[in-house]
Amino acid sequence: MPKEQELAGVLLSNLDKVLYPEDGITKREVVEYYIRIAPRMLPWLRDRAVVLTRYPEGIAGEGFYAKDAPQGTPNWVRIETRYSETTGRNVHYIVIQDLKTLIWIANLAAIEIHMPLARIGSPDVPDVIFFDIDPEPPAGFDAGREAAFLLRDALLDNGMEPYVKTSGKKGLHILVPVEPPTTFAKTRAFVHAMGRVISQKNAGIVSEASESQKAGTVFMDFLQNSHGKTLICPYSLRAARGAPVSTPLSWNELKTVAGPESFNIRNILSRKEDPWEKLAQQIFHGKQL
Repeated sequence: MPKEQELAGVLLSNLDKVLYPEDGITKREVVEYYIRIAPRMLPWLRDRAVVLTRYPEGIAGEGFYAKDAPQGTPNWVRIETRYSETTGRNVHYIVIQDLKTLIWIANLAAIEIHMPLARIGSPDVPDVIFFDIDPEPPAGFDAGREAAFLLRDALLDNGMEPYVKTSGKKGLHILVPVEPPTTFAKTRAFVHAMGRVISQKNAGIVSEASESQKAGTVFMDFLQNSHGKTLICPYSLRAARGAPVSTPLSWNELKTVAGPESFNIRNILSRKEDPWEKLAQQIFHGKQL
């Protein structure tokens, strides 16, 4: 792409701005990445009110967590307006329905895209159960991997089909499709109960929020299964050195992968298969809790 241009009706600017200074990765590369990954990413974004983490000065600068659509948002961008009891005002969420909106988001230097567990038509009805496996240093990726396999086996024993991805940072995410109608209270209680089961099998795994920062443990976080909470979208970039990507994995891949830094903006597009393609297709046809 030239230095500045209009693409799919979106005016792209400052394309040579370096967003990852240690790696020399520019906004041009970020925009190109989101264009090329769009076929795998868009199914997860459609009909969801997203939250962005924007880094207009690059990841070495001060980023900010953005729920509201910015001033000057084009009228073709879908907006979902909801009243927030926390802030006492309406929040105008962006809904990324198509490639054009995804390109526009990338041009905002929105490096990270976070998605809720429910769609805009039913914001209180989750369609996935989310297990957030979070190692606390000095515990690292290997400890998280061990916890993930223990959880996988327990879920399979319950007749569920779990899917795993890297968080793009230190942890792992496991999702299970759930057939609506259900509630966040129900999915949260289930995740909490499963965490207790797994923690009984491994003393290094904790399931209570009061223990979440205990050094050397792996916290199985159930709290994200709540209205308004989000997870990093599959295939989203992360604002960290090396431009890591939150990457869906097969369980066989998880056995040998070195860590979340193994998958990044410069190698992820060479992956031919999408291990989460089936999950995207069956998201409304999972097991009923």
